[in-house]
Amino acid sequence: MTDATLHPPSREGYAQTGFLTRAEEWLDARGKGAWIAAMVLGFIFFWPAGLALLAYMIWSKRMFSRHRSHARFAARRYAHTAFTSSGNSAFDAYKTETLRRLEDEQKSFEAFLDRLRDAKDKAEFDQFMEDRAGKPVAGPTTEA
Repeated sequence: MTDATLHPPSREGYAQTGFLTRAEEWLDARGKGAWIAAMVLGFIFFWPAGLALLAYMIWSKRMFSRHRSHARFAARRYAHTAFTSSGNSAFDAYKTETLRRLEDEQKSFEAFLDRLRDAKDKAEFDQFMEDRAGKPVAGPTTEA
């Protein structure tokens, strides 16, 4: 393993990334709405800044892309790591057991929701039948 994988980036490495890079990452993490809000504020307070943000958003295709959210990419990456081995057999066994337990709890909860919906449907149907039984049925009338 390299030194970079063993130690996370230090505060000094964070300071070396530029302000604009950190601002871009911050806006990306919050989605397209944050970019649009920053652009509108740029136009309000200093119109060249708003124009520069608009040009950057169009140039980088942030304005028109649908799946640019950092959260979606992170979720996919973390979902993949849930099924890979860590190299530690005790931890992998613990992780497998925890995931199995969570899946069982999810199935139990979904079964509970199904029973709840069935009970609600039955109660609504019973109420409908009671209302229907209480009203006289209007049949065809014959006039003589």
